[in-house]
Amino acid sequence: MDVDVIVLGLGPGGESAATRLAEAGLSVVGIDRRLVGGECPYYGCIPSKMMIRAADALAEGRRVPGLAGTSELNPDWSVVAERIRDEATTDWDDRIAVDRLEAAGVRFVRGEGRLTGPGAVEVDGTTYVASRGVVVNTGTEPAVPPIPGLEDTPFWTNREAIRVTELPGSMIVIGGGAIGVELAQAFARFGVEVTIVEAADRILAPEEPEASKLVADALKAEGIGVIEGAAVSAVSHDDGFLVTVGDQERGDQELRADQLLLATGRHNNISAIGLESIGLDPSAPVLATDQWMRAGERLWAIGDVTGKGAFTHISMYQADVAVRDILDQGGHAADYRAVSRVTFTDPEVGSVGITEHAAREAGGVIRAGLSADLGARGWIAKAGGLVKVVADGDVLVGATAVGPGGGEILSMLATAVHARIPVETLESMHFAYPTYHRAVMTALGDL
Repeated sequence: MDVDVIVLGLGPGGESAATRLAEAGLSVVGIDRRLVGGECPYYGCIPSKMMIRAADALAEGRRVPGLAGTSELNPDWSVVAERIRDEATTDWDDRIAVDRLEAAGVRFVRGEGRLTGPGAVEVDGTTYVASRGVVVNTGTEPAVPPIPGLEDTPFWTNREAIRVTELPGSMIVIGGGAIGVELAQAFARFGVEVTIVEAADRILAPEEPEASKLVADALKAEGIGVIEGAAVSAVSHDDGFLVTVGDQERGDQELRADQLLLATGRHNNISAIGLESIGLDPSAPVLATDQWMRAGERLWAIGDVTGKGAFTHISMYQADVAVRDILDQGGHAADYRAVSRVTFTDPEVGSVGITEHAAREAGGVIRAGLSADLGARGWIAKAGGLVKVVADGDVLVGATAVGPGGGEILSMLATAVHARIPVETLESMHFAYPTYHRAVMTALGDL
């Protein structure tokens, strides 16, 4: 079957690209073996933030005694589970998304797509040939590390955790990255006894160390166990999970819990999509692209597979670049200087650009400024937080905001990094008082 464009993988970016290309008048085939919309609406961003919002509401209720009187809480996970099932995922049914795609003019094919040559994809015996090319958006899967005994146990990844209707009494989380820490705090606030085990020397290792420490201290204050710099050497399951953890300083220790949540990163789904048929390496860790998302002859790649950040907003951003290139519309090419990310813990961590360590590794005239609290509003709200900025010469190259709405404070900092606004200009601004973002002024003053 001859078409104009094939979109292989319909996560957020793929769905957006297929829709826009079809609406522009091209004949488009969209292929996916799973749910249209990808990880984000069914197992990631949307349902997990419903969990976090519910858990945050409980935390706010528990803060009443220090601010406004007394409170009594009766957590009920069924409310969260029902909302995820009914409002977020429609019971993990993508009919609405498929209908939306087809209404835009996309021909949807459910199945395992595989490249068979430039512009050609085979699905269940049918070969589609695209005159303009193929957009690859095949996403990622949860990574399962080779821990002895792990594969023989009923562990959870984020996918199982999102679908849970009854909470365990206790849980061990292997992995202290964004997913592991977010879910650990959400479950703990509903009464689950949680311990996080992280192999790196700190949780949220890609973030500034000051941010990692602040979040770790907050988790510990809520009764969550945080074990850092320790590797898991074995896992077994009988009446619950037995996890052996150890390092050179502390030796081995055994942790027991009702459930085990694995949050040790993700791996790209590119090894089995036929890249060898177009001269590309299927064992490569990512699908490399140029600034227009071109990955090969009549081939574009967007989303997690490009290695530029496993975030929905990056996938959507790259989809826009690829669509404009396919349609010869020009405009801006992909630019990753100001990639922003948010970890939705409490306190929330928003980051953009590069960390102080990465900046110093890259060279330049590097300065860092820190506001170790959120000023008057932080004191009023009894809320911990910080703002850190990193400058190379007279412009910011990175920034971090931690605290209530850390991701929202990040907005002005992301603009500053992206637009290369001079530090002198930022220092001349008015910062409303008392606001959390006024801490940006303090951090700039510390440069």
